[in-house]
Amino acid sequence: LDRRCPFCRHPVDKGSQKEARMKRIEANDPLALTETGKDAIDKDDYKSAFEYFSKAAELGDVGAHFSLSLMYQEGLGVEKDEKKEVYHL
Repeated sequence: LDRRCPFCRHPVDKGSQKEARMKRIEANDPLALTETGKDAIDKDDYKSAFEYFSKAAELGDVGAHFSLSLMYQEGLGVEKDEKKEVYHL
């Protein structure tokens, strides 16, 4: 099964996937920002994750709002804050 870009439907290999995501981030694609934030969480890089999620949430991505809510709930890279947790739900 070959991998295709979800936007242009062109085949992509692993090397060009990262390059394509970076182009999408530069274009302020909220989905790419959210996915990069999730990758940062997996690497315990909460500062970067918070930045990516915040930008994606500003652009209206619901998944980013939910992830920010969890970060505020658990205090991952940010101070626990119930008001901000609820705001992002």
